[in-house]
Amino acid sequence: MFGRLMPTEGKFFDLFNQHAELCVKGAKEMLALMTNFDDLENRVHAIEGIEKQADKITYATVDMLHKTFITPIDRDDIHKLITRMDDILDLMEDAGQTVSLYDLHSVTPEAKRLAELVLTCTEKVRDAVALLHNMDNSRQIVAICEEIDRLESDADHVMRAAMSKLFRDEPDVRNLIKMKAIYEILETVTDRCEDVANIIEGIVVENA
Repeated sequence: MFGRLMPTEGKFFDLFNQHAELCVKGAKEMLALMTNFDDLENRVHAIEGIEKQADKITYATVDMLHKTFITPIDRDDIHKLITRMDDILDLMEDAGQTVSLYDLHSVTPEAKRLAELVLTCTEKVRDAVALLHNMDNSRQIVAICEEIDRLESDADHVMRAAMSKLFRDEPDVRNLIKMKAIYEILETVTDRCEDVANIIEGIVVENA
């Protein structure tokens, strides 16, 4: 009886790491989709499957949060971190489904470049999350978060240039609408990665 009342930290960092790995896995599928449309439906299905796995981890994290008396970091930070990480894969799923629903058969080099930046951002998120269990890593964590901020700025520049080119050169209004939607979703994925970086930086400031 007494043992059940003892506080416990729970395996929050393991769950963060599992989720971050799925973000990278989803981003690799997204880049593959943007590179080669020969296997589009299978790629979209794969992203949807990865997103569902991530949802289970998000649920497990929130459930553990409700059952844990003492957490390794602030409870609100745990909730914000796992929720923002989940947003990353939700948007990837949106991008894949949009490509499928719009019946796209190819995308622009700019869309592929955005997908490359998405993959790099998720890899950096994974790297930062992997170090979060030990505040002795604070300097490395902050450096990685700064790199994510830079990558998000790069994605913003790519999208602006892509939009300008699209409105200037694309004669088909339907194609313009389709590609505009893809650009916006992919760039928003990097925004969510930056949100995760900001949350992680806040955790470091509070705990280092």
